[in-house]
Amino acid sequence: MGKIKQFVCLSGLPRTGSTLLSAILSQNPQIHAEGNSAVCQLMWDMHQSCFVFAKEQLAANKRHKTIHELISQIPEIYYKDMEETIVVDKCRSWTIPANIELLKKYVDVDFKIIILERPVIEIVKSFAKLYADNHITPDINNLLLPNSEPIMRSIAGLTRAKTESKKEEESAHYLFISYHELINETEQTIQKIYDFCGWEQFKHDFHHVVPKYPEDDEVYGLKGQHKVRQTVEKRSNTIKLGEEVLKKCALIDKLLGFSP
Repeated sequence: MGKIKQFVCLSGLPRTGSTLLSAILSQNPQIHAEGNSAVCQLMWDMHQSCFVFAKEQLAANKRHKTIHELISQIPEIYYKDMEETIVVDKCRSWTIPANIELLKKYVDVDFKIIILERPVIEIVKSFAKLYADNHITPDINNLLLPNSEPIMRSIAGLTRAKTESKKEEESAHYLFISYHELINETEQTIQKIYDFCGWEQFKHDFHHVVPKYPEDDEVYGLKGQHKVRQTVEKRSNTIKLGEEVLKKCALIDKLLGFSP
């Protein structure tokens, strides 16, 4: 790679503290950790273009080398204006098998993915509170529809990553961090991440956390979705979920191994 010395992926489930983690890591002047990234999607789109839609033209003109150059340069182009040399690229889709293959082939065979997780019941409650704060009243059941975004497809990726991480030859690629570890054992958790990535030590301030690269939540239509408190602490949530949703969450959490 060029200016980027290390490309680390940040993935996992939604509402698990990824914005907080990015804000903390960005205190280190060597680390660039912004909001939800388009890199994964752009690499996949280019891959599809090269191997499906533009396949004949590229093959006819013996442009096989061009394919690799086009896809592998996307991270460099995307982050060309950054001052830091380490990228922590945030995208829930990095744990999808096809995207991991992109990482191996076009970014780094020794890829690293930090994966955040949290009981689904807490994730759904967090979304419900976010909706309530924005005066939106959707059917919460829709969050748990099979293969839907933002929760269920992320769970599929998380499950696959956990299966892969159990293989001795793959274990070094994945680091699983729980939301509760990040909130309640912040310093130890950050140290765990530094050890996993092989970074030089840096003294972080957990009482003055301010996003260096804040996202515009107006785009998502959910104000406060990526709000971060200056001091690391868990927010109170008194939202009550319906019985049907509670049962679905309990079943999913049991399958994922989360204690009730």
